[in-house]
Amino acid sequence: MDFQLTDEQRALRSGLRALLARRFDREALRGAVDGGGLDRGLWRALGEAGFFALRLPEEDGGVGLGLPEAVLLFEEAGRALLPGPLIATHLAAGAVEGAAEGETVVAAPDGVLVEWLAEADVVRGDAAGAEPVRSADPLTPLHRLAGEGAGGSTESALLTAAEQLGSAGRTTEMAVQHAREREQFGQPIGAFQAVKHLCAQMLVRTEVARAAVYAAAVTGDPVETVGAKLLADEAAVECARDCLQVYGGMGFTWEADVHLHLKRAWVRRERWPPTALALELQARALEESATGVG
Repeated sequence: MDFQLTDEQRALRSGLRALLARRFDREALRGAVDGGGLDRGLWRALGEAGFFALRLPEEDGGVGLGLPEAVLLFEEAGRALLPGPLIATHLAAGAVEGAAEGETVVAAPDGVLVEWLAEADVVRGDAAGAEPVRSADPLTPLHRLAGEGAGGSTESALLTAAEQLGSAGRTTEMAVQHAREREQFGQPIGAFQAVKHLCAQMLVRTEVARAAVYAAAVTGDPVETVGAKLLADEAAVECARDCLQVYGGMGFTWEADVHLHLKRAWVRRERWPPTALALELQARALEESATGVG
């Protein structure tokens, strides 16, 4: 299976990265962290760029691309820590008026959690009785449903995995850059073996997760998607933790952005399927494969 990106896919990814560099730079990120709320202008800009309508047929006003291209865009969103109910709005394009254009913000229950419920114009699914809860991530307001909640879709799980992959890639880049620039004892800390090993482990986790996420995007297989989310969740959380180690004490300060990646990764990890359920689903699939059942 060939996972090399086409020129068109590279251009698509580069276009979104350039848009986010203009519209959601570090100043905008820190403004959102400080309670800026959802940027409706940015939401509409994403709509104009085709972020939400990416998989709608061209005859319906969409871009006419597929799940692999959506994964590339959500990877970029995860890299930038882009806030908002991106997945819910993307999945609502074509079904909810204004969602494809970025004029309507859509929220939806994902397991027992609902993200950005108070900011949403439309809620798909039953969110009755949802209570606000304190979120680990200052960029993701949360409500919690009573009971077990509803399961998510294979598509939402894969797009979450793509966001986690983007975050893992970004924290790996941040760690390597800091290791090159930060000096101790007269040389860059990247010259020390312990730091080299941390950065190498981060790269391995990220690339293993990337292969799994891209494969699941091509096949659309639910079991492969669950496995991809497990690997991406692990990569996002562990790479953020290792990045904190490379940064040292300054990585734990509010002014650094490393902790934001870790907190977002924790929240995404609780989306459907959360780790315990994902492991159960994987074990069940392996058992059925071994016994020829299913």
